[in-house]
Amino acid sequence: MTNPVVSDLLARSNRLGEDPRNTNYAGGNTSAAGTETDPVTGQPVELLWVKGSGGDLGTLKEPGLAVLRLDRLRSLVDVYPGVDREDEMVAAFDYCLHGRGGAAPSIDTAMHGLVRAGHVDHLHPDSGIALATAADGEALTRECFGDRVAWVPWRRPGFQLGLDIADIAEKNPQAIGAVLGGHGITAWADTSEQCEANSLEIIRTAEQFLAERGRPQPFGAPLPGYEALPEAERRAKAAALFPVVRGLASTDKPQVGHLTDSDVVLDFLASAEHPRLAALGTSCPDHFLRTKVRPLVVDLPASAPVEDVVARLKELNEAYRADYAAYYSRHASPDSPAMRGADPAIVLVPGVGMFSFGANKQTARVAGEFYVNAINVMRGAESVSTYAPIDESEKFRIEYWALEEAKLARMPKPKPLATRVALVTGAASGIGKAIAQRLAAEGACVVVADLDLAKATDAAAEIGSADVAIGVAADVSDAEAVAAAFRAAVLAFGGVDLVVNNAGLSISKPLLETTEQDWDLQHDVMAKGSFLVSREAARIMIEQGMGGDVVYISSKNAVFAGPSNIAYSSTKADQAHQVRLLAAELGEHEIRVNGINPDGVVRGSGIFAGGWGAKRAAVYGVPEEELGKYYAQRTLLKREVLPDHVADAVFALTGGELTRTTGLHVPVDSGVAAAFLR
Repeated sequence: MTNPVVSDLLARSNRLGEDPRNTNYAGGNTSAAGTETDPVTGQPVELLWVKGSGGDLGTLKEPGLAVLRLDRLRSLVDVYPGVDREDEMVAAFDYCLHGRGGAAPSIDTAMHGLVRAGHVDHLHPDSGIALATAADGEALTRECFGDRVAWVPWRRPGFQLGLDIADIAEKNPQAIGAVLGGHGITAWADTSEQCEANSLEIIRTAEQFLAERGRPQPFGAPLPGYEALPEAERRAKAAALFPVVRGLASTDKPQVGHLTDSDVVLDFLASAEHPRLAALGTSCPDHFLRTKVRPLVVDLPASAPVEDVVARLKELNEAYRADYAAYYSRHASPDSPAMRGADPAIVLVPGVGMFSFGANKQTARVAGEFYVNAINVMRGAESVSTYAPIDESEKFRIEYWALEEAKLARMPKPKPLATRVALVTGAASGIGKAIAQRLAAEGACVVVADLDLAKATDAAAEIGSADVAIGVAADVSDAEAVAAAFRAAVLAFGGVDLVVNNAGLSISKPLLETTEQDWDLQHDVMAKGSFLVSREAARIMIEQGMGGDVVYISSKNAVFAGPSNIAYSSTKADQAHQVRLLAAELGEHEIRVNGINPDGVVRGSGIFAGGWGAKRAAVYGVPEEELGKYYAQRTLLKREVLPDHVADAVFALTGGELTRTTGLHVPVDSGVAAAFLR
């Protein structure tokens, strides 16, 4: 049974965390002190439950709490070696754990255990950080709260900060919390209910203070020519720029992208002071650990042609990388971790919006959310004072903190297709659906493209959230529809790295019964459709400069001459030769083109269920329900082929083990000797 103290803590944490005005994703931590029976002694023991490292308040559950002996945690004060060695205290937390201890204790554990209150909240609200980063933040805090909220000068998170807050809380018994210079807020109380009320009082009072006291146009006057483009034009320009931006932001390692074109971002970029403020960077450690020390800002008006913006982006990216390397050199010591990469995490384009990047879609999206937080912080600070974030040297100390490096080292190894964006046509059912599901399971972001948008959306939802998969409509025989599907993919994830030409249909008729319309339909969908999809994919991949994979789901029929199949088999032969032609043409761009030749995929196949199965069964003189077994018995392995087997082959070609393979056709037919490639 869950301890009532823990139940109250989780409920409070979830309420606070679900409102972005209170704290950002995975930001801040909460705690509660209470009593349980020690199973060893049978006696009551005082415990501290505190959100563990890396958890999110809005979704926090009991396994995400670290559980420590409060007496042992507070005894660490007696062995604390001083601020120069305070990092050692994180390892000491492990000796304070109760039982298995739950989640790993975070660096902020000290502030929760050392403050003499039963409940403590540490949060990162935009309003609180606005006061914390104002040049005269201490005076503004006094003006806003009187003596009800204390001021704690900037100090890097750690044991000493916990001691500082505990000392201030003890010396100011009337205080309900504190503003932490450059960082955030903390609140405390004897009950969970009162602690939550104190947190909300600090946040809402700061919001009201900024609203009433703040001056208009804190970002300066509107900047002529930098105003937001109309939505349709803005989205079209974003789609044209995103692959280029993503390629530049992936110079050191591949990244997934996210677009934010909210009013908050667009208004910031349309104001005169945005270059100065952006150059100052973010302040709260939770912010700049995800956004980097500062963003890359395009210094061209919204009306600048795409070609000019692309050219300028390349110049600015080169300068950004040099500046970041210089920043590292200025502050690195002999024992600093190696530079992790000089690419920007945030790219701001006036009139268009913000491109943010990360190792997966969620990380990229959250980085953008954090920079929106930073913009709100700048607005608040500039409205009542001057925005004054912590010093660059302090940012470096946190970004290249040994504890942060250890945290990164504990992260699980990325899946084989992590950071890759895959678009699969005909992916709402059958082979395409199996491929989409397999690629997502291996770490890819997946675009489920299908003629039926509703089915595509449903198939994507089966895979996961919009951070993992989206559904788009795609009539592959229509060039504009294909381009629109790829634009949707680009706007969702930043680009495309892996494309599977799977969409198809089958018309099974003898030559004399095959009409011109049959022939045209078959070739429009599979021959022309594959060409249109590959052409659009290649354009984006070349712009990205990150290489890529194009896979054709061809067929055994591409090389096997079967009866009553002229239209279908001809298109499959067309697809098979497209593989060879494109492999030869696109190799210089490190784009690999390969094919898969399945056969007899009856169960789970949309084509077979749509009438093709009945017609083929009639040709071979077997009951339709026995067709799969019939196909299996004519193979060398005597095994039926399923959609998952084709998906396995797609992964084998794209999962990183065949990096020097292009122009290959892989049979997935259980062995049809007549279709052996010669």
